[in-house]
Amino acid sequence: MTGTLLMSLVSCLIAISQASLINRCDLARVLHKEDLDGFEGYSLNDWLCLAFVESKFNISKVNENADGSFDYGIFQINSHSWCNDYQSHSENICHEDCQDLLSPSLLSTISCAKKIVSGAGGMKNWVAWRLHCAGRPLSYWMTGCFLG
Repeated sequence: MTGTLLMSLVSCLIAISQASLINRCDLARVLHKEDLDGFEGYSLNDWLCLAFVESKFNISKVNENADGSFDYGIFQINSHSWCNDYQSHSENICHEDCQDLLSPSLLSTISCAKKIVSGAGGMKNWVAWRLHCAGRPLSYWMTGCFLG
């Protein structure tokens, strides 16, 4: 009886934890469909690396920063500059509610990420991308992924 209960609990926890994660290749297909491959000179490998180092492919990740702002979604987009969280002052450059950046469709997130990358600094706006992705070989991020 205890073993069955334990297995049920583990199954529930796995289902809950996977609910907010997206598979690397599934993410690559979404990003490709939304024309991010080559956008502003960044490859799908760059975008996949960014998503991994920022959120470990967690679509619903929210992180509070020391300055009181929050980072939202798979690319950890910051509420101070890019989206409105209705908790702190925001420039809301993307004209998005921060909660919309947690949507599994990723459309709001991708739209905002395009605005960020199109501005000064490109992907260098993300510290984690600068530290872990920039100037490194990234082709392995697409290994085994088929876009068709």
